[in-house]
Amino acid sequence: MCNACNTFLDKLIDRGLLIETGVDGLYGRSGAFEDVIARFDALITRFGGGDGAEIIRFPPGMNRALFEKSGYLKSFPNLAGTIHAFSGNDAAHARLVERLAAGDDWTEDQRLTDVVLAPAACYPLYPVIAKRGPLPEGGRLVDLNSYCFRHEPSKDPARMQMFRMREYVRIGTPEQVTEFRALWLERAEQLIGKLALPYHLDVANDPFFGRAGRLLANNQRDQRLKFELLVPIESEEKPTACLSFNYHQDHFGTLWGIRTAADETAHTACVGFGMERVALALFKHHGLDVEAWPATVREALWG
Repeated sequence: MCNACNTFLDKLIDRGLLIETGVDGLYGRSGAFEDVIARFDALITRFGGGDGAEIIRFPPGMNRALFEKSGYLKSFPNLAGTIHAFSGNDAAHARLVERLAAGDDWTEDQRLTDVVLAPAACYPLYPVIAKRGPLPEGGRLVDLNSYCFRHEPSKDPARMQMFRMREYVRIGTPEQVTEFRALWLERAEQLIGKLALPYHLDVANDPFFGRAGRLLANNQRDQRLKFELLVPIESEEKPTACLSFNYHQDHFGTLWGIRTAADETAHTACVGFGMERVALALFKHHGLDVEAWPATVREALWG
């Protein structure tokens, strides 16, 4: 065991639970780490699987044109991840190889593709739902799980650049979606209670960019549109958001033209689970050896 491992990240890497890649916030995961995530994923399903959600799994990339329309770049340009590819001819390829060998910038002929990295599991969903036409009378409930990307390199292991997000998304009338969020606020406390993790719920806001973003953040908090379930991982003073509960009002319904059965603009809400963050919280509070975790926690995850 490493005697010089001073940080939680050092200990995770020394134990082999996370694997360094040379880029902050980008890690490989061991089989033990993945098993914890798989067990937590199954626990989420035990709480929400009986609600009849449609299961959809998108890849971590999404249509760039739809991403541009989503408005993400207006609010979070610093977090967005784009995908580029070589578009040159033979001469351009020769220049690329020459510059690569010299350690120079070789990206001159890289061009933006039609694919960007999804910033959240739900972003590809709304245009898909809109294309289906008016919602059924009971609205829709969708179960999502995807790798996501946000460009915020950090030594904090809970702030990964590529991470998995499980979401339940409710689309329907204001009454349907607010009832859904209230249900999951209650369920989340029961779920995290089974994992014996310290937590508290708090009003929150998204990290909107710039001066205008501060106004949006204040408005979001004032209207109590976002709550987070916070667990200390890297810091007791600044606990980490492991679950989020978001009421988007009619934002996505208006943007994508999603209509209810009564031909009104649909409202949306979601509950999001940070899969790696919850796993990290478990390792932080119960130790790096899963065999030594409390019996009640092991029972909740492994049965």
